[in-house]
Amino acid sequence: MLEKLTQIFKVRELRNKIFFILGILIVFRIAANVPLPGVNAEQLRRLFEGNQFLGMLNVFSGGGLSNISIVMLGVGPYITASIIMQLLTMIIPRIEQMYKEEGEAGRQKFNMWTRWFTIPLAAIQTFSMITLLRSQNVLQITSTFDIITIVIIATAGTILLMWLGELITEKGIGNGVSLIIFAGIVSAIPASFSRMLATFDSTQIFTYAALLAVALITIAGVVMVTEGQRNIPVSYAKRIRGDKTYGGVQSHLPLRVNQAGVIPIIFAMSIMLFPGMIASFLMKVSNQLVANAATFVNNLFQNQWFYGGMYFLLVVLFTYFYTAVVFDPVKISENLQKQGGYVPGIRPGKTTADFLYKIMNRITLTGSLFLGTIAVLPFIVQGMTGIQSLTIGGTSILIVVAVVIETIKQIESQLVMRDYEGF
Repeated sequence: MLEKLTQIFKVRELRNKIFFILGILIVFRIAANVPLPGVNAEQLRRLFEGNQFLGMLNVFSGGGLSNISIVMLGVGPYITASIIMQLLTMIIPRIEQMYKEEGEAGRQKFNMWTRWFTIPLAAIQTFSMITLLRSQNVLQITSTFDIITIVIIATAGTILLMWLGELITEKGIGNGVSLIIFAGIVSAIPASFSRMLATFDSTQIFTYAALLAVALITIAGVVMVTEGQRNIPVSYAKRIRGDKTYGGVQSHLPLRVNQAGVIPIIFAMSIMLFPGMIASFLMKVSNQLVANAATFVNNLFQNQWFYGGMYFLLVVLFTYFYTAVVFDPVKISENLQKQGGYVPGIRPGKTTADFLYKIMNRITLTGSLFLGTIAVLPFIVQGMTGIQSLTIGGTSILIVVAVVIETIKQIESQLVMRDYEGF
């Protein structure tokens, strides 16, 4: 391993890229620690301690939300805009044609629309978050001018991180948005560890050992599922043109166990946000009937069993939904048929499409149950151990492992291009 690291830093261009990315991440961490005015730090700490959902939202903001910083939304609005644009490719044929058939120019236009769509999303989400924080006495501002100023600052912060993420992606070593989220997660480890030491109870030494075992098993499971795939054998018919023979080769079609990544968790988190947020607003209205209904909904979403169950169910459903968006067995079957390929023992055309659909459904079941378990893992660990200061953040582990694997692969490809042996 040390030899490989030495080889990485011997290549000047690769070394400069790594230092550039580290510099960008340092800029991000500095911005994430510049707080907005009017924040009640003690009330903010209490709010995050009692709300698992805000902790999850803080993960996708890259750690900026826990400080109510100038980049408190992080790259969350950009991720949401990207997801919505991908969904629109299924609904609007013109967008699908632009993204899939117009080459690099079409993809650049698609990315430009995503960036523009991020701006209003960031403004709306900032205003919603300000309203929530004011209702909890975390943000102590009253004037309209202050609210507008904070909306503009936080929106600009999201645009800044979006630009920094694209600068990282251009270097060809990891995805910029993923690395920003990764940096936020990793930066929170020292604080979590110190909090654990501050509340350490020697009588629970076996519980801490069990937590460590769960963490290691979770990491191993994330690696297995992230890299897991089902290879469908594909054969190509021989074609003779003149004196040359083409085709006649054996290949395979890889179907990943987790096609959707962490997207279903983001979807589910977005859906789970609104009922509790709206209920917290309506609890203080003068209409007693509306206030009682809002109080009931708020208490329902505070129930860990209900919240965890709904969260798990939504993650499973969205995994199937997003897999259906990104995986089209009919088009794959058509492309195989056009290229002279076929699955041995399966007739080309509709029969192949039905076969791929059936296999993908079985694989997705495993992936969806895994993602659902990962999403509710903090609730499970806290319920079993009763330890609030240290939880196994399954989603955080999923993101960290996925980012590390992808970054290593891209560094490996950079080394292979320079005649080095990969990892």
